[in-house]
Amino acid sequence: MIITLAISGYRSIRDLVLPLEQLTLITGANGSGKSSLYRAIRLLADVAQGSVIGALAREGGLQSTLWAGPELVSRAMKKGQVPVQGTVRRDRISLKLGFADEDYGYAIDLGLPQPDGTSMFNSDPGIKAEALWVGETLRRANEIAGRRGPGVQVLSEKGNRASVISNLASFDSMMTHAADPKTAPELLAIRERMRQWRFYDHLRTDQDAPARTPQLGTRTPTLASTGADVAAAFQTIREIGNPEALDEAIEDAFPGSAVELSVNDGMFELMMHQKGLLRPLRTAELSDGTLRYLLLTVALLTPRPAPLLVLNEPETSLHPSLLDPLARLISKAAETSQVIVVSHAGKLVDALNRQAGIASYELKKELGETIVDGIEKPAWNWPSR
Repeated sequence: MIITLAISGYRSIRDLVLPLEQLTLITGANGSGKSSLYRAIRLLADVAQGSVIGALAREGGLQSTLWAGPELVSRAMKKGQVPVQGTVRRDRISLKLGFADEDYGYAIDLGLPQPDGTSMFNSDPGIKAEALWVGETLRRANEIAGRRGPGVQVLSEKGNRASVISNLASFDSMMTHAADPKTAPELLAIRERMRQWRFYDHLRTDQDAPARTPQLGTRTPTLASTGADVAAAFQTIREIGNPEALDEAIEDAFPGSAVELSVNDGMFELMMHQKGLLRPLRTAELSDGTLRYLLLTVALLTPRPAPLLVLNEPETSLHPSLLDPLARLISKAAETSQVIVVSHAGKLVDALNRQAGIASYELKKELGETIVDGIEKPAWNWPSR
């Protein structure tokens, strides 16, 4: 379980360190920074996939994603005694992301590239530093693997720091190029764990959504991020998952209803029996809200739970009557996966806040900066360049 999430220099997040629980709720008004926090977690996952540079490029590049305010916000600025203005920088420009779980921690520092007159990729950010450590907070003594510039060192079995790479490209992470079962097994383990993180923020329910048409069915333990393979994932839960929980979730949301699978020449499609109707409805006939709830049900009841499951505004297009059942479904998923929910739906927020052991944070903006009031900031150190 991730116990600490740290973000620095990303969009409206100048410096934020949050303690997380098995179920964590992130809420706040529009423009408070919820989407920025969600995207920052996705960027961390992109590091493990070797695609963080491309992900930043799709957001407009490093310059577009960096914190746009002053390096330091003084007390006088917050009180309105002096205008918000920049000062001479003390630290290098950087975007930093990191987390610590119950055994390992990882952090990455991305900065401006070194100009190269021979390359057309001078807008790509460079990875300046990375660190993997044991325990909650990075220290020199507990660092297992570290990257400074192009060099990567790992802690050997004898306790010595050995250089394993001396010419790592600035666009490559030690996560993907130094992870080795023999020389850096811990780096390999945390990379594979991060690759199992799952994100759901674009479960399509429009009339052209793939989930509304029959799809070729194969065993599908994990629902795709678009929801295209919902019928196959539904049947996989029936066969190797928890079919009772599946039926209970559908009954909880749609009393008297049932969902079954239709198969025609290997093409899978869900059919929904609703109370009072003489025939089942195909997914093409379901409302956006009904289909989205089915998609979320299949995603959350996966027979292969992820170490981390992140839901961004799952309430989209749901009728208010479905938000209490959704909260119960999320709570059940949190029994086997760590779950982060980003939402501004008051009813869902209230329902989730009634769950035991939840960490709930309301993001706010102060002089353009995303902040969280009333939390005790966990200890955190960033790797040095």
